[in-house]
Amino acid sequence: MPQPTDRLSRIHEKLTEAFDPVELSVTDDSAKHAGHAGAQPGGETHYTVKIVSTAFEGLSRVQIQRTVMMVLQQEFDTGLHALSIKAAAP
Repeated sequence: MPQPTDRLSRIHEKLTEAFDPVELSVTDDSAKHAGHAGAQPGGETHYTVKIVSTAFEGLSRVQIQRTVMMVLQQEFDTGLHALSIKAAAP
């Protein structure tokens, strides 16, 4: 299957594949950050992720954050500037 071309879809797909979440929402907040550090004219730089997954059971909040960030490292390497993560086990 081809990789989605928009960042929101790629984030959603990567998190789904990595964590098989019971709940997942990805929101592009880039428009709220226009003119701020890291903002780009085309957007796709600032996101909020809300994810609930059994994969997070037994992990600390910091461990969960690091795990999510590692899955999305390629997105950070290609222009993702900021990610707000709200993650938990069910």
